[in-house]
Amino acid sequence: MIGNWDRVLLARHGQTEWNVVGRRQGQQDSPLTALGIEQARRHAVAAAGADRVFTSPQGRATATARLIAEALDVSVVVVDELAEIHHGEFAGLTDLEIEARFPAEWWDRTEDKYEWRFPGGESYADADPRALRALEKVAADRSRRPLIVTHEMLSRLLLRHLLGLTPQDALARRHPHDVVFAVGPDGLASI
Repeated sequence: MIGNWDRVLLARHGQTEWNVVGRRQGQQDSPLTALGIEQARRHAVAAAGADRVFTSPQGRATATARLIAEALDVSVVVVDELAEIHHGEFAGLTDLEIEARFPAEWWDRTEDKYEWRFPGGESYADADPRALRALEKVAADRSRRPLIVTHEMLSRLLLRHLLGLTPQDALARRHPHDVVFAVGPDGLASI
């Protein structure tokens, strides 16, 4: 493991209005729904014992992180490298809109999801070093039980580095809004 942690907790931000309608956010934002706020509150229960909360700078993640940190009575640290993968021209669009406007690019994504880059945005490969830098920043803080609030795509890359996964194995994982992952000496668990 990268840091000298007892365990690392990974939470995805709570559900947003755009999540409900299937609109891609990337580095754009939409507010948490009532369910998203409730998910953040449940994350705080699951993350009992976390000694600091680290978060993406995006509003949906920071809102989630603040709700968790308040319940745990710990501080929040914004780590810019935890931002979601930049969706470029796909940001703000639904999958149906993307398929209609960018059929070739959408098809190309299936060929190599790790190296494929969103038009005007990033690929997983582009964001992978950023995910590692985020973990190094969290490790430098000397927290023993950090909780990291981020996004589904970036979470995959964090798990890649924490668990030593191949890009393909990391990208095959899902991180639902209502799941907190715990990574420790015994591997990965959902709490």
